[in-house]
Amino acid sequence: MSQSTVLPSDEAQSLTLVDAARVAESGIVSRTLLETPELRVVLFTFAEGQELTPHTSRRRALVQIVEGSCDFLFGGQWQRLTAGAFLHLPPNHLHAVRATAGAFSMLLTLGSEPAGSPSKS
Repeated sequence: MSQSTVLPSDEAQSLTLVDAARVAESGIVSRTLLETPELRVVLFTFAEGQELTPHTSRRRALVQIVEGSCDFLFGGQWQRLTAGAFLHLPPNHLHAVRATAGAFSMLLTLGSEPAGSPSKS
């Protein structure tokens, strides 16, 4: 049986994100690094000119820009995010992303929280 993620969910391991990124001359490459019932971690690499059009997710999302920069739509505005930026998107928040300044990589972490779940304090 082949492993569908880069990291096994039952072992402690590390990796270097820049080395794990797969670059394509055109298109968007995604690699699921880790998946458990509680979260999903995906490493994306966008070629220049690629984009994800406006959409929402039922899950809470955390985005970290690993390398390069991109334009990200959130809070109703396009904003430039550069390497090291960290973005929180609550469930059902409209967002989009595009590679307008060369290729870039981002790490996406999705929580298991479905929309409408009560938050715990």
